[in-house]
Amino acid sequence: MTNVDEIFDTLADAQRRRLLVHMLEHNPEDDTKVYIGDMNVEDVDLEELLIHMTHVHLPKLEADGFINWDKEDHVVTKGPNFEEIRPLIELMNNHQDELPNEWL
Repeated sequence: MTNVDEIFDTLADAQRRRLLVHMLEHNPEDDTKVYIGDMNVEDVDLEELLIHMTHVHLPKLEADGFINWDKEDHVVTKGPNFEEIRPLIELMNNHQDELPNEWL
């Protein structure tokens, strides 16, 4: 079981939160690709985002067991520990209109 400090460390970054929220709607039995979603970023920011996703965020989420990441096919699916973080992700998603914009 993941401890609460690890969960909050994972949720400390907006990009990781957005990916996890998006995965709430992803059917765990469906092995299709997960799309991170449209993001309002400039082209320069997009390149930086992709670098951070590849070298920071996806490796961390995978190491924590919240996602499975197929680097070859660029596929992200729910990991074995996803259900441990689900309640907090659902809480933030259900109340996103009450949270500051940068939270999600």
